[in-house]
Amino acid sequence: MDKIAKDMGDIQSRLLHHRPIINAEIRYFVREFEERRGHRESRLLENLSKMVVETNGQMLPTNLEGINQGVMSNIIKRLEAANHMAVRVQQRELEAQQSTQLQMNMEHLKDEWAVFLKKQQRLKEQVDEDHDKVVGRLSTHYSEMKMDLTKFSPF
Repeated sequence: MDKIAKDMGDIQSRLLHHRPIINAEIRYFVREFEERRGHRESRLLENLSKMVVETNGQMLPTNLEGINQGVMSNIIKRLEAANHMAVRVQQRELEAQQSTQLQMNMEHLKDEWAVFLKKQQRLKEQVDEDHDKVVGRLSTHYSEMKMDLTKFSPF
């Protein structure tokens, strides 16, 4: 029975208590990367860094010479030509938009002018009507005054 209890305790500690297993894995990892490999990765990275620096030292001057020999001037010429063409297309599009905008504005102004003329015609007719009414009233008023004068005058 003691053996069964001890085995059960061992099984329970193995199943529920993971610290010894994790500690063993950590020790294995440290031993593998620090002790056995002997900083091989850092030496490899240093060698790669030296190779990159040397390659940059050799390739950069040759690339600069190629750029100075006309590659860059050719690229600049092409870019200027493309820019000029883009400006021309943009100007044509702007002119087309302006002409359609101008036509729309002219039509709008014509419509406004027609409305204005109709309104002025109505106002003119109303003023003429009012004038005719006032002239009629004044005529009747003066004719009445003239009749009153003829009544009072001895002639």
